[in-house]
Amino acid sequence: MATSPSRSVDPDRRFLKRAMDAPLLEREEELGLATAWRDKGDEVALHKLTTAYMRLVVAVAAKFRHYGLPFPDLVSEGNIGLMQAAARFEPERGVRFSTYASWWIRSSIQDYVLRNWSIVRTGTTAAQKSLFFNLRRLRALIKDVGSGALTPENRAYVAQALRVGEDDVDQMASRLAAVDRSLNAPFTEDGDGEWQDLLADERPDPEATAMDKRDTSKRSEWLGEAMERLTEREQLIIRERRLREDSVTLEKLGVRLGISKERVRQIEHQALNKLKKALTETVGDPEEAGLIPMV
Repeated sequence: MATSPSRSVDPDRRFLKRAMDAPLLEREEELGLATAWRDKGDEVALHKLTTAYMRLVVAVAAKFRHYGLPFPDLVSEGNIGLMQAAARFEPERGVRFSTYASWWIRSSIQDYVLRNWSIVRTGTTAAQKSLFFNLRRLRALIKDVGSGALTPENRAYVAQALRVGEDDVDQMASRLAAVDRSLNAPFTEDGDGEWQDLLADERPDPEATAMDKRDTSKRSEWLGEAMERLTEREQLIIRERRLREDSVTLEKLGVRLGISKERVRQIEHQALNKLKKALTETVGDPEEAGLIPMV
C-alpha cells in the first residue's frame, strides 16, 4: 500500500502544534528552571524551559520566511539559538529568559540566512548585513513597496539611513525582488498546505506585553543608575543627544552650554564610555541586555 505524500509534512505540523500548545511559564518557575539547569545541570529543567519558548522560535523564524529558505530549517536554526541562550543565561540578572533568548534566536537565524542566500555570500560586512535585513522595512516605511529599483529620492534616503552607497541599495533591491513569493504558494511539491498556513500571529499576547513592560522598566532602572555616575553636564548632553527622538545637534548644545561643538562631542564620547562601563558592571553585557543601541 502506497504511503500518502501528505504524511511527509506531518512531523513539521506536529512540531508547530507542540510549540504553540506548550504551557507558558510564570517568572518564578522560569527562574527556578534556569537556575536548576545552570547550577545542577538538570536536563529535565532545561527541556521544560526551552519547550515553553519554542513558540518564540517559531514567531522569530516566521519573520524571515520571505527569504525563500525552508521554514523548518529556519526553525531548526532558531532552536540552536535557543539552546545557546539557555547555556549562557544568568538568572540573577533580572531579565526574563524570553527577552534574552530572542537575541540569540534572531542572531542564529540571521547567520543561517546569510550562509545560505547566494546573493550575500560576497557581501557580509556589517553594512551589507544591515542593508540585507532592513531594506524591506525601510521601503515600507517610505511607502515604496515596488519590487524594482527605488526612486532617486528613496534610494538616497535608504543609503543615508543605513550608511551604505546608493549603488549598494539598488543592487540589493534588485536581488531581493527575485525571491518574493505569493503567500498562497504551496510549500510542498504535492501542494498540501500554503505558506500562509505557517504565518505566526505577530500580535503580542498578554504575557508578552507584560514581560516587555517589565523588561523595559528594568532597563530604564539600570540606565538611571548608570546616569547617576555622570556629571550634570554629561547627563544633559546624553539626554539631549541620545534619549530624545529628535536629537539636539552638537552645535545647538554648544551654544546652550557656551562651549564649542567639538567640546560637546568630546564630552558625549566620554559620557558614553562611562555609561558603558557602569552598565557592564551592572548587567554584564549591555548588548545582551538590550542597552547597546544607546551606548
